[in-house]
Amino acid sequence: MEILLVGLSHKTAPVDIREKISFSERNIGEGIRALVECPNVHEGTILSTCNRVEIFTAVSRKELEAARRVIAEFLADFHKVPLAELEPHLYFMSGEASVAHVFRVASSLDSMMVGEPQILGQIKEAYNFASKERATGEILNRLFHKAFSVAKRVRTETRIAACAVSISFAAVELAKKIFGELGGRTVMLIGAGEMAELAARHLMGSGVGRVVVVNRTLERAISLASAFTGEAASLDELEDRLAGADIVISSTGAPGFVIDREMVHRVLKKRKNRPMFLIDIAVPRDIDPEANNIGNVYVYDIDDLEGVVQANIKARTLEAAKAEEIIAGEVRQFIDWRRSREAFPTIVKLRNWAEDVRRAEVEKTIKKIGNLSDADARRIEAMTETILNKILHPPVSRLKRAAHRGEDGDLNEMVRKLFDLDE
Repeated sequence: MEILLVGLSHKTAPVDIREKISFSERNIGEGIRALVECPNVHEGTILSTCNRVEIFTAVSRKELEAARRVIAEFLADFHKVPLAELEPHLYFMSGEASVAHVFRVASSLDSMMVGEPQILGQIKEAYNFASKERATGEILNRLFHKAFSVAKRVRTETRIAACAVSISFAAVELAKKIFGELGGRTVMLIGAGEMAELAARHLMGSGVGRVVVVNRTLERAISLASAFTGEAASLDELEDRLAGADIVISSTGAPGFVIDREMVHRVLKKRKNRPMFLIDIAVPRDIDPEANNIGNVYVYDIDDLEGVVQANIKARTLEAAKAEEIIAGEVRQFIDWRRSREAFPTIVKLRNWAEDVRRAEVEKTIKKIGNLSDADARRIEAMTETILNKILHPPVSRLKRAAHRGEDGDLNEMVRKLFDLDE
């Protein structure tokens, strides 16, 4: 049995193609059932995210080429997309390449944002869907459980997910360096920009206590504040509200500074010199950079955050190299298991056939001789078992070696035919 992967991703297909063949929670069950009903497909799982659609199957090695075509046609037919439109974007992997790909995807090495944690949960969900439909068997069960453990190893043994590689994550990382724990801290959003909102969401996920939204239009402030169960205020209240804010994220479209050095100085006095962290992600800037010269005030603009992101991208590249080494070792182990499993049924059948022959002949011989002592009967048993093991040793060893090299297919078939093992 061979693992065959057919799919496309953000690396091979534009979003309009990915949209056309994506599976939803509503139709993925139907998709899995249709997949395993396809000719040559013995097991199947479908992974569908915004960045990839991938079909994982177990097929007979002899049916590999036919299965490639069948699965590509299944994708096109199920989503009513012409195969000619879809085919240029598809990739096909089998054997070691398909195993390595699954492990890399689960470990977030193939993601648009390397190290992002969401993909592992999406793979687990895809596997659970397939399991509920009884579409997986020994091969895919082993593959996915191994992928989960490999992803855990990568996250445990490398720092691939520890470095912020987006502006919003970088803001959170810097806030943690300044304050340590963020529990109980107050975040203020000035303006209602998308990037500021995203940074606030990450900060909320890190345990900040309260969010205040200040905007020129109060209605918009109220709308955004409700998303965080926070408070809203107009821009006229800015200075008064600043005194209660530990972390400030500003992203307005104002032509000049919204917060100048003198305002920060006055606010810090009201705060009794408690630290303030100000993130300016507006262009042109909202916060006077001179405020950074005031003690216990930390001002970062978009260029500062970009610097953090670029440094972290380099760090992730180094960690990704460590992760690739882990994956390479795990792939070898999985392939060894799969190859040894291929030869195992033939070896068992051969041994069982030979043992049946041996036992029948021993029983026939003992009856003919008659009046044998138990000790002599045991000697005959032992002698014939030794002869049997010595005769079987060369073919069994050859089958095992061929399996580890991935060359056991023809040999398996030959042994089965020679000894009528399938009769």
